[in-house]
Amino acid sequence: MSQTNAESAKSNQPKKRKRWITPKNVPYLFILPAVTFFLIFTVYPVISSLLLSFQKREGSGYVFAGLENYIRLFQDGLFYKALGNTFLILLIQVPIQLFLAVIIAVALNSQLVKMKSFFRIAFFMPAITALVASSIIFMIMLDENYGLINYLLSFVGVEPIAWLSDPFWAKVALMVAITWRWTGYNMVIFLAGLQNIPGSLYEAAEMDGASKLKQFFYITIPQLKPIFLFTFVLSTIGTLQLFDEPYILTEGGPNNSTLTITLYLYQNGFRYFDFGYASAIAYVLVLIIGVLSWAQMKWAGEDK
Repeated sequence: MSQTNAESAKSNQPKKRKRWITPKNVPYLFILPAVTFFLIFTVYPVISSLLLSFQKREGSGYVFAGLENYIRLFQDGLFYKALGNTFLILLIQVPIQLFLAVIIAVALNSQLVKMKSFFRIAFFMPAITALVASSIIFMIMLDENYGLINYLLSFVGVEPIAWLSDPFWAKVALMVAITWRWTGYNMVIFLAGLQNIPGSLYEAAEMDGASKLKQFFYITIPQLKPIFLFTFVLSTIGTLQLFDEPYILTEGGPNNSTLTITLYLYQNGFRYFDFGYASAIAYVLVLIIGVLSWAQMKWAGEDK
């Protein structure tokens, strides 16, 4: 009898509702919007582009083409031209840029320089300037007939230089524009590294009679090795993805002398609407960036 009463009393109690929001799943609900956007706008395009690289357009649709796009890519002379232009800029411009960045950082870290904040902001400003705006300014300044640069060079007897219409000078102009934009960005990174070097190292070196030049080569440079690796990898990736400056300044000309890989990718995808071939170029570029980044890490000994 008592058992029957207990069961009836239990059945009369209100049932507890299942709670969908609990302390365990609240963190997942917070990150759900970010994960959703990441899957939609990052993961899905990457997978879709990979599948597209194995397809070619026929009529109004795409059909599976196997490795046809990749075989075509490695037989494409214009691709090798773009690859050569990109690596030429990488081998010349990046070392100059990093050299200037570390020199400026060391100068602005010195106690002898006044108004440090002003100069740091001034050197960093190009990095946050709109790419289109800065490229248009360079295009105006480098105009062969009415540009400011040729006007100033005329005072020292230099003939007008075809900055944007001569293959050699077009490359030079492109490197100058890139160096102007990104030197300040790398300078800030080097400056942060310099401020983490213990001052006691320099004091001990001074007590041993080391000059400022020796301190720079035997203390500053070795201590900045991780920063050099970081900036070099970033600059390498940025140069291999170079698009805005050549697109606005020269459109890859003259005679494809400033055509870069990403500009060639853009032309195939959005000028000729050959998205399968453009996707193949994109994944070959990803492979090149990955191999170079791994090689730089390996060479620097960061895997130990």
